[in-house]
Amino acid sequence: MKKKLLCALLTGAMVLSAGSAVLADEAESETSNVNEDGSVNDPSKVEVDENKLVMWSLFTGGDGEYMTKIIDDYNATSPSKQVQAITLVWADYYTKLQTAVAADKGPDIGLSHVSKLPELVDQGVVEPLNDYLDELGVDLSSMYTQNSLDSVTFDGEIYAIPLDTHAEVMYYNKDILEKAGVELNADGKLDIGSLDDFKAMLDKVKAVMGDGESPISLPNTGDDPYRVWWATYFQMGGTPIVNDDGTEVTLDTDKAVEAAEFVKSLYDDGYVATGIDDHQKLFQSGKAGFLFGGTWAVGVMESTDGLNFNVQSFPQLFDEDHCWADSHTFILPVNGDRDEDETKAAVEFMVAACKDGGLTWAGSGQIPANTEVTGNEEYAALPYRSNYQDEVEKAVLPTKNPHFYAMKDGMIQSLDTIWTGTNDAATGIDALVDELSSNLE
Repeated sequence: MKKKLLCALLTGAMVLSAGSAVLADEAESETSNVNEDGSVNDPSKVEVDENKLVMWSLFTGGDGEYMTKIIDDYNATSPSKQVQAITLVWADYYTKLQTAVAADKGPDIGLSHVSKLPELVDQGVVEPLNDYLDELGVDLSSMYTQNSLDSVTFDGEIYAIPLDTHAEVMYYNKDILEKAGVELNADGKLDIGSLDDFKAMLDKVKAVMGDGESPISLPNTGDDPYRVWWATYFQMGGTPIVNDDGTEVTLDTDKAVEAAEFVKSLYDDGYVATGIDDHQKLFQSGKAGFLFGGTWAVGVMESTDGLNFNVQSFPQLFDEDHCWADSHTFILPVNGDRDEDETKAAVEFMVAACKDGGLTWAGSGQIPANTEVTGNEEYAALPYRSNYQDEVEKAVLPTKNPHFYAMKDGMIQSLDTIWTGTNDAATGIDALVDELSSNLE
């Protein structure tokens, strides 16, 4: 009897131990799935509330906090369906979204850059919204400019609701400019009417820079020098990169080379220090006179203690006034498990997030796409935002080409060889044209 009892106790202990080990493994797996910025590596491992709509987000950091507030505020209104957000690692977001939709395991709500949207539409990843907007009695034409609506419309069907325009703008440290003798106008902004004006300011700032500091904060690879090149190319009168059909490269190679030579000159002439990895952080630490960066950094900059800065539109340095920009949009991923009522509730959230949450989103620094938001007094009262509101009109968006994202990656890789000195401008642009050609229809 005692032996049986002992065996039973030992067996029970082993079961409890095994069960604890499983629970520990699950807890460890869940913990390792979440990164420091709150993003997750595998969204399928996140426990979801079956009564809520699941939204996959690509916003972390400051942007993520503002989006969380928009969702929390919306859920507090007791909608027909509340929303639960899962933030994915930015570099993996689109791959995981496209893969999940193909396996019929996608989210109820998603986000897409407007430059990525043509690819998602072409691949059948997203659903059109017209019927649901009609059911809800929503007229987007009363809330958005025609250009904004055109960017999300394909063959007469609306496939996304624009959240914002985010653009490359120019930040400057007012303390450093004062030290360098660079004067601001009566509105506290810089009067830059030409490249000569800008270089004269840079020379003054360069003269007061010390070790570990830079007149302009800009990395020498990646998105930001590409965005400066993009703005410069179109300011020089450059033609569209490819035609609307995506069948022909229409880049003006002479102007592309000229624009690349200008950007390279910023490095060669000592206006950009070598080895800048985090250009936003360098400016934020007060060690740079200027920063070419995105609108999304405004919220971070204005919350940085001791940083005496201002921000304005990307300067017009050449004949035409243009800048780089993109747009975040809400999308409705194809999802066979989502019923009609849930789909309508998802669209209802998307509209409300852009309209009622637009002022909250403006806090991040982005320019809300909804004109009811940008037209109200509360938005006008926000500091800094009016300084670059005109970027919406200045921006040159890519053509609606389903291969643009792949083209962009190739362009950045080719341009990086110029900034790093591996190739001269002409050779780098030849490689860029080859990359574009390889992605044509």
